[in-house]
Amino acid sequence: MSETPPDKLLLCTDLDRTLLPNGEQPESADSRRLFRELVSNDNIMLAYVSGRDSQRVINAIREYDLPMPDFSVCDVGSSIYDLRSSQEQWLDMASWQMHIAPDWHRQTHADLALLFSDIDGLRIQETSKQNSFKLSYYVSLEVKQADIHAQLCHRLKVQQIKASLIWSIDEQANTRLLDVLPESATKLHAIEFLQSQLGLTHQATLFAGDSGNDSQVLVSLVPSVLVANAMQEVREDVKLGAKQAGTTDAIYFAQGGFLGMNGNYSAGILEGVAHYYPSLVANIDPRTECTEA
Repeated sequence: MSETPPDKLLLCTDLDRTLLPNGEQPESADSRRLFRELVSNDNIMLAYVSGRDSQRVINAIREYDLPMPDFSVCDVGSSIYDLRSSQEQWLDMASWQMHIAPDWHRQTHADLALLFSDIDGLRIQETSKQNSFKLSYYVSLEVKQADIHAQLCHRLKVQQIKASLIWSIDEQANTRLLDVLPESATKLHAIEFLQSQLGLTHQATLFAGDSGNDSQVLVSLVPSVLVANAMQEVREDVKLGAKQAGTTDAIYFAQGGFLGMNGNYSAGILEGVAHYYPSLVANIDPRTECTEA
């Protein structure tokens, strides 16, 4: 796809196993340096969109030598940080918290945890992975996801609570992850909130992801790329979801080959940018041969 890039592009990317090479597949050498070079472009605003909390995002930035973003959407969309004026203090955007709060019908995190406490198969995640608007569980792969989903939906409906149930799989831990969020607090809603705050359209936004909790964005009208290292199950779900939603023109599946790279992780993000806006990557400098590490 060859289009004139917008004056400002909001480049949004998931972290774990999307920008971060912490999956089973190899990373192409030099791909993160090329990503840093790309986002140094003054016409690109960078947003990390992650299931991690703010401290774990900071840890990832340090560990993987990532560029500091303009925005960080954390906790699967339930918190947003604006870092344009200060990269030292990570403070929640109060306007976002006010936007999502009514969905839970004055119920707290503790109230919802109690509401679900007797459902077999749910194992609550560590305190560090919870926040006021994110209730997170581990669910065994052996448990029927549909059964638990139905129970949760029934109880939420009775209590008049508007919530999103976000399912994904942690490959390394070999378990399902479930995040219960306000209905308007998903990654997609957070990105659209940023768009509205910045006066940007979908065409001025690009998203990169790899897993189930990215699916709402990947099958939306937001131009997106699924990196090549994504699980086959996610790939098939996204293909089906985009077909059903009529958004197949807004999703690109990285496959490798761009600048000799394999399409995994940051190489897949670069490939996606090249697909939608080739002029933005025309001048990045592959100083060393990009081969699989």
